[in-house]
Amino acid sequence: MSKDSRRNLGKILREQRHSADITLQKLSDASGVSPSHLGRIEKGERFPSADVLQRIAQPLGFSEEELFTLAGYLSSHLTAEMVKDPSAHNTSNLDPYVARIIGQEPVEVQRAVLGILTIIKNIAAGLPLSKDLQLGEVSKLN
Repeated sequence: MSKDSRRNLGKILREQRHSADITLQKLSDASGVSPSHLGRIEKGERFPSADVLQRIAQPLGFSEEELFTLAGYLSSHLTAEMVKDPSAHNTSNLDPYVARIIGQEPVEVQRAVLGILTIIKNIAAGLPLSKDLQLGEVSKLN
């Protein structure tokens, strides 16, 4: 994975943590991942394993699938397979049209869409947006 992709994932995780008003220590306590390792992931210095993603997903308000796609563990190829045979995957809520359209986009765009969706869901749930994601700052996630 490129350094830019690691940084983008780290930014998304940091913004999600800030918008949920969770400190690194609280996330560490909830996930069992050290605060220093979480900080390095957020800075793009380290890339999270699948195990770490599973452990931080719920405390950050992500589904595992969202984080796995953001991290590149799930790709557009898997999305296309899900559309062809939804029964082979847990996609009962996945609209085939949406999957087909998103599946045509590059993986980086898919990850950005999921990051934006998560931010929008948090806004709708009434969670405060961090200072870094004030209007005009969202474009810097790319």
